[in-house]
Amino acid sequence: MKPKIFIDGEHGTTGLQIRMRLANRDDLDVISIPEQERRNQALREDRLNESDIAILCLPDDAARQAVAMLAGNNAVRVIDTSTAHRIDKAWVYGFAEMTQDQAPRIRSARLVANPGCYPTGAIALVRPLREAGLLADDYPVSINAVSGYSGGGKQLIAQMEERDHPHAITAPHFLYGLTLQHKHVPEIRAHGLMNHAPLFSPSVGRFAQGMLVQVPLHLDALHDGATPAKIHACLADHYAASMHVHVVSLEDSSAMTRLDPTALNGTDRMHLHVFGAPDGRHVNLVALLDNLGKGASGAAVQNMDLMLSA
Repeated sequence: MKPKIFIDGEHGTTGLQIRMRLANRDDLDVISIPEQERRNQALREDRLNESDIAILCLPDDAARQAVAMLAGNNAVRVIDTSTAHRIDKAWVYGFAEMTQDQAPRIRSARLVANPGCYPTGAIALVRPLREAGLLADDYPVSINAVSGYSGGGKQLIAQMEERDHPHAITAPHFLYGLTLQHKHVPEIRAHGLMNHAPLFSPSVGRFAQGMLVQVPLHLDALHDGATPAKIHACLADHYAASMHVHVVSLEDSSAMTRLDPTALNGTDRMHLHVFGAPDGRHVNLVALLDNLGKGASGAAVQNMDLMLSA
């Protein structure tokens, strides 16, 4: 019998992407709710409880409500793409490449919290350095990032694309999270193994998909005589066996004069770069990914496949 997959919130941006990725899968039974019935709570609860894996593509409160609808039904496994459970110790964090034992933990988990798109890039860059002892846990980490506007969901997409929208945005690029209290900060801090919250400055560009996440570092403030080569080796070793995360060579990165945030659109890959300053005192670590690929829907499908392989 094919495993039953229910995408709760399949008509939102992330849900639609997951549905598209599963459309040609003949090894799955994807159960659904018609869009006109999406507010039918009884039908929704039935679909949740008859599934083998429920993928929640919902706002935080609705995700918590969905989990409550499964109370006592431990047969249903859950992947939550919201921020509701990402630092909850009862949930396994769904970034398979984060540590060597993360994929096996996801494979055997009942409850998996899908990472955010920004945290995927930031944690991918910081966590290996923390585990290797190159980056002190109290280092004052700064993260600068730009995302395509699809990361803001249907509301932001409409504001960016519809000129007659009452709250249309005409700027080619804008900064937000100006209070430095973005909802992803606790997640980045927890899974990046930081003692202090990072200074996270996100922004949105006038392109639908794609993302760059930057972590600039002062080398003289790192441990063990860190150099660009040592940092690159640390990252390359950490992701050596990964299918989805590729550490670009120092030579290829140094030959670049610009980095396009849309370069990996439509893929589930993430590229990591180490850019060294000529003075040898600074590096800029950069993650390139599709915010709806490895940053959201692609990661959810990756986690689903791991869970089904248990």
